[in-house]
Amino acid sequence: MTYSIGEFSKLVGVKEHTLRFYEKEGLIQVSRNKNNIRMYNDLDVGWIEFLLHMKGTGMSLADLKKYTILRAIGDSTIYERMMLLKNQKKEVESELEKFLFNLEVLTKKIEFYEDRLEGKEYSFRLPTKK
Repeated sequence: MTYSIGEFSKLVGVKEHTLRFYEKEGLIQVSRNKNNIRMYNDLDVGWIEFLLHMKGTGMSLADLKKYTILRAIGDSTIYERMMLLKNQKKEVESELEKFLFNLEVLTKKIEFYEDRLEGKEYSFRLPTKK
């Protein structure tokens, strides 16, 4: 199935302006019809969803571009693409660890306030990093 930029924008939840930016940056290759109107297809849906997930992990624009270039080259770049993803996974795991620790601090502080409201008294101590 093919989609105009407006239809595609609604389908994937990305503004038309952002799709044009991604195209300009080389992250997506969009075909055009005889009237030079952008036409997206179902394969583009999967690709843009993948890009959005990678963007959601905090992957830089430079790494997104690098991955896109490697993907276009083909199977001879599978190792390089895998390494890019493994490096990004390490970054996500590191950030997740920080978030989980900060969540623990929040939870402990909330528990402290709940206990105080119940009349319990003790000093608040921050959890220690593991």
